[in-house]
Amino acid sequence: MTSGQLTAIALDPSIGAALVAADGSVRRFTPHELADGLAAVECDLAPRWVWWSIDTARALVELGVRPRRCWDVSAVHRLLHGGWRAEPARIWASSQGLDTSTIPEARPIDLFTTVDDTVDDDPAVRDDGHLRPDWLDAGRVAGTWRANDDHLVRHARLALAVSRRQADQLAALVDRPAAATTALSESAADALCAELEHDGLPIDVDAAERIIAGFIGPRPTSAHDELQRLAERDDRVLHHLPSSGASGHGIDLRNPASVKSLLRRVGIEVQDTRAWRLEQLRDRHPIVEELLAWRRAERIATTFGYRWLDEHVAGGRLRGQWAGADGAAGRMTATAGLHNMPAELRPAIVADPGHVFIRSDLGQIEPRVLAAVSGDAALAAAATEADLYAPVAARLGVERDIAKVAVLGAMYGQTTGTGAAALRGLERAYPTAMGFLEAADHTAQAGRDLRTVGGRLVQFGSTASDAGEGTVNERDVRNRTAARGRFGRNAMVQGAAAELFKTWAGTVRAELRRSGGGSIVLCLHDELLVHAPSESAAETAELVDDALGAAAQRWCRRAEVDVDVTFIADTTVIRRWSDAK
Repeated sequence: MTSGQLTAIALDPSIGAALVAADGSVRRFTPHELADGLAAVECDLAPRWVWWSIDTARALVELGVRPRRCWDVSAVHRLLHGGWRAEPARIWASSQGLDTSTIPEARPIDLFTTVDDTVDDDPAVRDDGHLRPDWLDAGRVAGTWRANDDHLVRHARLALAVSRRQADQLAALVDRPAAATTALSESAADALCAELEHDGLPIDVDAAERIIAGFIGPRPTSAHDELQRLAERDDRVLHHLPSSGASGHGIDLRNPASVKSLLRRVGIEVQDTRAWRLEQLRDRHPIVEELLAWRRAERIATTFGYRWLDEHVAGGRLRGQWAGADGAAGRMTATAGLHNMPAELRPAIVADPGHVFIRSDLGQIEPRVLAAVSGDAALAAAATEADLYAPVAARLGVERDIAKVAVLGAMYGQTTGTGAAALRGLERAYPTAMGFLEAADHTAQAGRDLRTVGGRLVQFGSTASDAGEGTVNERDVRNRTAARGRFGRNAMVQGAAAELFKTWAGTVRAELRRSGGGSIVLCLHDELLVHAPSESAAETAELVDDALGAAAQRWCRRAEVDVDVTFIADTTVIRRWSDAK
């Protein structure tokens, strides 16, 4: 086993671990050897670890081992084949070119089951090439293969074999030269996710409780108390109706149709009850203001209340489950409200004593990415400005806000409304970028899959179901087709932006590891939050900015971007997340 090799690992903390290197050498560790032994391998040999899924990364982090480099076969599978599903049997079948619809399933043994008790040369792989379901399932049953480290070795060998086949499949994507390196950044993103889960986001629990109490009152003492508080919140809205009290109104504030009926009673007709629409009606009747306040309180009560704190906060850290990519365009995702926390709760996200947050937010990332992936020189020239929308507005002869709506509308398929006229101007001024989006739109409408510049497959499937037998409403078919087109154009931009973001996050992670200047505690779409010692705040902020330049340069080079695009970030040093402007 030599330095820098691909090295597959199969790990069960209760049994041990098996390592299989690319040169065929094998090392085994017993449970009491795991932490020190694996840490020594990481320190001395710096391998590119190969594992089946993020579960191995989680186990390593729990042991105190944080790999610098890895190849996560689940992450690479999702990149190559799209979607979210990435069970070992599916990963194996896809890597071997087997039909995933023929993956065998384990069935319970009963009187009608024929048991095959013949001895095979390979207990893991069937004659048809698929993994044996009983071999996979045995790994979940105590006292079977987990007591046999030969099985761990075989598990690692299979993962290594998959990684090699995946590398060949990535190399075969000749029109996506960035795919091989995207696989590395996607794998690093999963390793980062394991660390984010373990470390958590610093939170001041007392401050959080005070904020929550400001919306819904102190912690309820009983279920009855909780129901009474709910009724009181409802009454603050319903008392504006002609009769007092909640009873007798027949209004359910949690039902949009019922809310429309409520507004109709006070003379307000609305198409829907979305918040932005109600915001415009504040002056029409006091009930609108109360309704908006009720919604904020209801969201806190049902999603970010005391139960949320109890379930997800421990030791002053808010923790959720992270994933390196969703099943669509590949953005990082998180549970426990980490990606949709109300602004009202951000004051509770506070750095530890002697620490600060370095908050860095990518500026106007999607239009800049569009300029890069489309190769539109004119849009790339606009991206040299700190505010990309200003030169676009000047070129179109419209107000800056209208130019912004038009650019965003082009990427999201919004062809009507305020930016519609400006959108036609965009087509004349930036034909290469608009043509790129149109091509993605048409491909998706036709039900054909797309690949981002980094090689991620975005699935659309067949349009056969839209054809029907004369039973499908034509308007519904048109609407579904148009929706596919809108998603297609956005996925090509959003997916590429996610790839750039993860390249940046991975670069920051690596540089922080070298400098010891802190750790990433949140990845929020286009925003990084780094937790760092106060004395190194300036150096860490500079590190984050420099990492963006290096990551963008590397991302553009591997994607063969032939225009110079400037990427920017707003980086600030703050104590509380709410301090960010």
